[in-house]
Amino acid sequence: MKIVITGLMISFSLVAGAAQAAHVDAPASIDRAQVVAELQEARTQGLLSHGELDYPAVSLQPASSKTRQEVRSELFDARAAGTLSHGELDYPIETPVNSSKTRAEVQAELAAYKAAGHIQPIPN
Repeated sequence: MKIVITGLMISFSLVAGAAQAAHVDAPASIDRAQVVAELQEARTQGLLSHGELDYPAVSLQPASSKTRQEVRSELFDARAAGTLSHGELDYPIETPVNSSKTRAEVQAELAAYKAAGHIQPIPN
């Protein structure tokens, strides 16, 4: 029984390996000189990492152009305006919606929009 199971496992692994190999696209044919040129270009641009400590290559561009004082000023302004959230219960901050239309006007607009064929009815 063990021989049959072992034979089946080997057969399945060979079939799976062949199936994987059949779907792999052949790489574009480039010669050694092109690969060396691409490697040199990547080195000059600093895109190669050396070892595990500098992987992935880090971009040294500043994350923000604002000064510390500008950020602190914005924080104090947001606190004064009450637009900061505190914890998960009040996130996101809801702003009240003030509409100049009445409910009847909105319903009339919706009916006109449906009549124009912009909204398809949902089948039951």
